[in-house]
Amino acid sequence: MTGQRKILIVAYAGQGHVNPCLRFANRLINKGVDVTCCTSLSVVRRIDKETIPHGLTFAPFSDGHDSGKKPTTPLEQYISDFATYGARAVAEIISSAVAEGQPFNHLLYSTVIPWAARVAHAHGIKSSLLWCQSATILDIYYYYFNEYEGLISSNKNNPTFPINLPGLPPLTTADLPSFILPSCPKEHEFLVPILKDHIDVLKIAPRILVNSYNELEAESIKAIGKLEFLPIGPLIPAEFLDGKDSSDSSLGEDFFDKIEDDYIQWLNTKPKSSVVFVSFGTIASFSKDQVEEIAMGLLEIRRPFLWVIRDSEQAGRLSKIEELKKHGMIVGWCSQVAVLSNQAIGCFVMHCGWNSTVETLVAGVPAVVFPQWSDQGNNAKMMEDVWKTGVRVRRRESDGVVEGKEIERCVKMVMEDEDMKRNAEKWRMLAREALNDGGSATINLLAFLDQV
Repeated sequence: MTGQRKILIVAYAGQGHVNPCLRFANRLINKGVDVTCCTSLSVVRRIDKETIPHGLTFAPFSDGHDSGKKPTTPLEQYISDFATYGARAVAEIISSAVAEGQPFNHLLYSTVIPWAARVAHAHGIKSSLLWCQSATILDIYYYYFNEYEGLISSNKNNPTFPINLPGLPPLTTADLPSFILPSCPKEHEFLVPILKDHIDVLKIAPRILVNSYNELEAESIKAIGKLEFLPIGPLIPAEFLDGKDSSDSSLGEDFFDKIEDDYIQWLNTKPKSSVVFVSFGTIASFSKDQVEEIAMGLLEIRRPFLWVIRDSEQAGRLSKIEELKKHGMIVGWCSQVAVLSNQAIGCFVMHCGWNSTVETLVAGVPAVVFPQWSDQGNNAKMMEDVWKTGVRVRRRESDGVVEGKEIERCVKMVMEDEDMKRNAEKWRMLAREALNDGGSATINLLAFLDQV
């Protein structure tokens, strides 16, 4: 590969979008590609500079929220501002590169920002979508906006209604993305037109690089002939795949500033597959009652646990905090890939966001899945019924809270089910094979670069 190829990656300002984009940038750089990453100034300021791949250039822009999104800022306003300022910035970056005689050969854009494809098209540059969710989810959106909206909408209040979409596993209404269901909060309804634009803009550039691997979603990848999926995942740090010592501080390639803690040393004192890891990503938040139920469940399990609670005040208000500290460890942050790669982890209690789903599959760790919104319900469905590496919690009908005894039931089931462990190991091995020389992800990456 020559160093003359230049690719511009435009990433939405969310950690779940930026991390896979930067991991893919690292792979491109290793193939001799010059990569520039364009995202908001607030994101670039937070990136741990020591983790930046050598040769990666940043082109940050102000989106009007230079200190990051405030809790009081509506998501619609934040995404709208990112689009307004981002479209202008991307246009200027492309024009400047042309003026300097070093134009970009290609533009990659992440989920939530389909406008970037239109900017590229207006400047005569080809683009591809770097989709940060599963191929199955994009297929569902495609079908929803092409012929199946009526079927889904007319049965949206029946969670058990069967939804059969060509080439996809059998689904029910409850397995669909939250944005097209009645449970979608009014403040998130604005995302539906953005998702429709994602589908519409594929008419300009149908190629989709997806953070998945052929073996994981074989049918979904082939389901829609008009879409050109190139699975280039799993987008996981190389150190994680190489099986290096998880105490290595570089393991995990976490790009954002972090709080150092001794959780790895603590994990290293625990027996193999004995620890319950609990983490719900960067966005999910829970009521006081739900957090207390999780705590009760962890105490009843009577196994060591590592629990990530980002809100230190919420952690401090737990009614049985002292008892919890005797059985496990509560931290405000951890390197998720470093933890999942530690042999002490026997189960992952998670929200089932796509990055976390991929990371737990690559680690070969079975999961208890606790979906909240967006694509998480479908990811949970796939883990439980298709890949068979996890179990989904049941919610209390009266208020949707997951009780402690339910968490206890699910964790015990996962940690004692030998078939689930074997399935988890199968997907772990297939992920590594995909990334080997001659593996499907490597072949797809080279095929993409041949067309750039």
